[in-house]
Amino acid sequence: MKPSSLPLYAALGLAAAVSAHGVVQHLARATETSQAVAPAVQAAPGELRYAAGSPQLAYLSVQAVSAAVPPLMEPLPARLVADEDHTVRLFSPVAGRVTDIPVQLGQTVKAGQVLAWLQAPDYDTAVADLRKAQADQEVKTAAWHRSQRLLDAGVVATRELEAAQADARAAQAEVARAAAHMRALGAGGGSVDGRFALRAPIDGVVSERHINPGQEWRADASDPAFVITDPARLDVLADVPEAQARQLHVGQAVRIGSDDEALPAMEGRIRSVGVVMDPHSHRVPVRARLASAPAQARAEMFVRLSPLPDGGVAAVLVPNSALVTTGLQSFVFVERSPGVLQKTAVTLALRGRDSSYIAQGVAAGQHVVTKGALLLDAELATGR
Repeated sequence: MKPSSLPLYAALGLAAAVSAHGVVQHLARATETSQAVAPAVQAAPGELRYAAGSPQLAYLSVQAVSAAVPPLMEPLPARLVADEDHTVRLFSPVAGRVTDIPVQLGQTVKAGQVLAWLQAPDYDTAVADLRKAQADQEVKTAAWHRSQRLLDAGVVATRELEAAQADARAAQAEVARAAAHMRALGAGGGSVDGRFALRAPIDGVVSERHINPGQEWRADASDPAFVITDPARLDVLADVPEAQARQLHVGQAVRIGSDDEALPAMEGRIRSVGVVMDPHSHRVPVRARLASAPAQARAEMFVRLSPLPDGGVAAVLVPNSALVTTGLQSFVFVERSPGVLQKTAVTLALRGRDSSYIAQGVAAGQHVVTKGALLLDAELATGR
């Protein structure tokens, strides 16, 4: 062999080695791909078995199902509103100029806490009237007692005692009138400089404020100065079609749901069913009270109200994505063990827009495929 041919043979050998290595890698990738898409094993009719780590399992969502009483009807649009029994719209009983507002929106307040200070001439007049009446009462009560002593000594006539007694009682009545006027103004709140204190009548949170420092406030204002409510007490308000309103009654249990995943399901009971239809919507207003409002709940949130039947029987609740329909029969895939999925026939108690209730076929606590059920059914049908 000539020396000049050696580089050529070396190059050919290197190319062959690279080619062989590429074939080996290709075969390895083909083996891995064939293992990755390995079909499920059908060990029994309607059953699919996947090996641990099979990529098909990544396309599935399996969840434990729970039981609940099916509602009477499709969920009704509703909204959360403040409980009017624990809400106060506070107006100032006197006119005046607002000098200070020591609270802010969203602040928690206690009953008796000062919400605003007003420089109010009407309040000053009421204070002066009360003090004048008290001073007059002291003078006339003293005159009555003095007349009593003089009568006992035989110095004055009985009619003078009676006149002094009448004057004292009139002064006492005037004190009572002035004191009642002060109480009507929320009297407890006057400070040393005579300003009027607008105080919170209940514990709660300041949800609205329509008053500002320096404002000349009128006693006949159309908007309340403050709205105070208890955020832990909320009602649900729904406008219900007439036909469905006939199925509702006071005390009936309801379930409240929401599209907001952060807001958990809530329970409550109907507290009132309107007796007059709204003239514009031709619907009946229905109000329900929440048994317990979660911390995430806020007034004016949109929710869905589902009336429950009296003495209803619980059924398993599943999302509609878990259902597979063949003809008139519905099925779900139940996880018997990790990687083992069984197609199971079920009987529906109620089929809703987003979820359905299963009367038979699945028990609460079982794990059901809630995402990917159609893919499983297609694989089962192909017999792969």
